Amino acid sequence: MNIFEVDKVNVGGIPTACIDRKELANLIGEHCVNNKNEEIKKSIVIFSNNGHAISIANTSSEAMKLLLQADLIHADGQSVVTFSKWVKGRNIPERTATTDMIHDIPNYFESNINHFLLGCENDIVENACKLMSKRYKNFKISGFNDGFFSIEEEDEIIDKINSSRVDVLWVGLGKPKEQEFCIRNKEKLNVSVIITCGGCYNYITNDYPRAPVWMQKIGFEWLHRMSTNPRKLFYRYLTTNPHAVYCVIKNEIIFMKNKNNSNINGF
Repeated sequence: MNIFEVDKVNVGGIPTACIDRKELANLIGEHCVNNKNEEIKKSIVIFSNNGHAISIANTSSEAMKLLLQADLIHADGQSVVTFSKWVKGRNIPERTATTDMIHDIPNYFESNINHFLLGCENDIVENACKLMSKRYKNFKISGFNDGFFSIEEEDEIIDKINSSRVDVLWVGLGKPKEQEFCIRNKEKLNVSVIITCGGCYNYITNDYPRAPVWMQKIGFEWLHRMSTNPRKLFYRYLTTNPHAVYCVIKNEIIFMKNKNNSNINGF
């Protein structure tokens, strides 16, 4: 199986991969290894689906169009895993949080993979690089760059990335800026995998503490995040979480109506 053969289930109008953490890490690693000796790498783009993504994509047609250009969309939020059980068809086996994925790749895939971390403040992304390379011998740092640059400066950033022999490019610029950057520059970037990762670096450095495992498992990590960073996240979660539930239900009702109409017309 490769990235393009992964089964998907529609959650909130977004085709989301039915894949577990180990499978996803191995698919990413295998794609990087297969691309190692290619002068021009075949880039794949990986986006995430969570309550925030569902809300944004169902509010803006441009945001939905942008999201659907990814080669694979994974279940970053536990709510997406729960929502998938409401949808007839195959369920998503487990949450594949980006904050876990960056650790899963070196944990599950033994070969050396070269990483470039883009985004966040310079001292945080630099510290994240040091911590990851110290923790995992096979997590090789090709380079890093903060997230404070203009569109006019992007070509310079891309040249820096392309000259660094990168396998995986992590893009932590926040939604929707990181998705826009990836799609706008996919054809310019000579890397194997491009993954959006939001505030992932802050969790590596422990500037943002992860929720206890039990809260992660029952889908309440968002509550922990909101309580530890209320100024930034309170309004977002208060508005996007209920809206995401509404969008999932609405999309499922529309799907069932269309399915019933097709059955009637075909009878």
